[in-house]
Amino acid sequence: MNIIKSFVLVALLSTVALLAAEPVKSAWHGFDRLDFQVDGRKCFIVVPKTASAGKPWIWRTEFFGHEPQGDIALIEKGFHAAYVDVTNMYGAPVALDIMDKFHAHLVNEYGLSTKPTLEGFSRGGLFTLNWAARNPDKVSCIYNDAPVCDFKSWPGGKGKGKGSAGDWKNCLKVYNLTEEQALAYKLNPVDNLEPLAKAKIALLHVAGDADKTVPIDENTRLVESRYKALGGEIVVIVKPGVDHHPHSLVDPKPIVDFVLAHTK
Repeated sequence: MNIIKSFVLVALLSTVALLAAEPVKSAWHGFDRLDFQVDGRKCFIVVPKTASAGKPWIWRTEFFGHEPQGDIALIEKGFHAAYVDVTNMYGAPVALDIMDKFHAHLVNEYGLSTKPTLEGFSRGGLFTLNWAARNPDKVSCIYNDAPVCDFKSWPGGKGKGKGSAGDWKNCLKVYNLTEEQALAYKLNPVDNLEPLAKAKIALLHVAGDADKTVPIDENTRLVESRYKALGGEIVVIVKPGVDHHPHSLVDPKPIVDFVLAHTK
């Protein structure tokens, strides 16, 4: 009897573990949202009513749900939307490792396109541009919004911006760099655009020209000049007199049109 009870207990535990691994369904703006984990990290995807051919998707790297009008418009056009929690990792290699696993999971388990659109709001720009430099063959295009493109600008505050002392300390820790090493670091997006240009990845940046947190001249404008010099395609939409907020555009049509034009 004890042996039988042990077998039953093992079977029950296995069933519970299997159920726990199943995605948890909820609703997000009228669409199904599936929450799950990859390598112990919280993740989710939002599923369109009818997926477009090839199952394209947009991957928000930070602040999912903030100013979501662009994401919603793309989901309505058949895109999936996705997120994996890499908060407070500032686009460091350890975060990119997690992103690699998340990308592989969505491609292998959900059949999504191998080349998503990357979407970086604020510090999310460090993730989109760094991951694209590591995986230029796995990116359709990139939409960045008031993006951080150099951690020396934010959170470092080594230029015109005010920076963030606490985030700078955390950033150095997650990159495993001293401040001296960080100031000489050559893999910030502004210094590592060539892989993207060679892969012909189109960029769209939306930014305010009065941004005091992530100054446009140290980030988007620097990326723009260097990317064009490398022969890369970049569109910049400047919002006159706008600070770091609000993000996105009231009418997301230019964003949606850009993504659709560069999704194969």
